[in-house]
Amino acid sequence: MVRVKICGIARLEDARLAVELGADALGFNFYEKSPRCIAPADAWKILRKIPALVSTVGVFVNWDSRSVLALAKSLHLSAVQIHGVESAAVTAACARHVPVIKAFRTDRKFSFAQFRAHNSARSFLLDAAISDSSSKKFGGTGRIADWKIAKRAATKFPILLAGGLTPENVAEAILTVRPYAVDVASGVESQPGKKDPGKLRAFFAEVARANQQLSS
Repeated sequence: MVRVKICGIARLEDARLAVELGADALGFNFYEKSPRCIAPADAWKILRKIPALVSTVGVFVNWDSRSVLALAKSLHLSAVQIHGVESAAVTAACARHVPVIKAFRTDRKFSFAQFRAHNSARSFLLDAAISDSSSKKFGGTGRIADWKIAKRAATKFPILLAGGLTPENVAEAILTVRPYAVDVASGVESQPGKKDPGKLRAFFAEVARANQQLSS
């Protein structure tokens, strides 16, 4: 059963619909340069109204471990997603206190040695490469990750597949990669930070269809 993480939650109504549709986790982006960035105080207003059985994940880009852990503790987050170019020491320091999802881009610099270096992480998220090396974007670009790399990784590690997933391609992605979970932000939005109810429903329907094929 492939799980679903809806990332870039910025509105309570979006969080509630995602939970209603069966989301296993919700992601809250604290990267200040992201169009989906949410202030901690605003995130708390949503977090305190989310059922306890749904995992809540804070997304951080190039924060130091003390800052990550301080916010994770204050917001009672279930896990943290380390999504920048942090050192393995940062991952390890966070992992001593909270489950860590470490994100990597499937670009030319990708190496499976990264998994070994960050082996304190609970799971790994694979996102799309960014063609512009000067880009300040760390996800949510709508570009598709390298499914060949992801498929290889998923045979050995718990992989969250991100990068360009939509209702139109998520079933194919699941059947091709066989990830632990899929992670979507821009693919179910009407604009950054605002989820589209129709796209959300279609996305979950396609995940269910793929899961049914996997189980049969």
